[in-house]
Amino acid sequence: MKNRKNNLKKGKTSSFSKLSIFQPNKYKFKKSCPLSVKNAPKVDYKNIKLLKRFMSENGKILPSRITNVSQKKQRELSLSIKRARNLALI
Repeated sequence: MKNRKNNLKKGKTSSFSKLSIFQPNKYKFKKSCPLSVKNAPKVDYKNIKLLKRFMSENGKILPSRITNVSQKKQRELSLSIKRARNLALI
């Protein structure tokens, strides 16, 4: 029992330091918002083709971490989807 503790102290590292999830990602890059770029379509409750791109098959609103939409546009998008649902357009 004492030998195991001594072996870890003598320079052997634990398995946690070898895991890749604890190391910083060197190749991370920022994706731009598809609704904020130039010539992007306007978010509106009448534009159903656009709204369906940001909804799941079950009719739920997809989160911004999946669709890469900015916070401001995500709020507009969710409001338009809810309005379209209310008017039975979706």
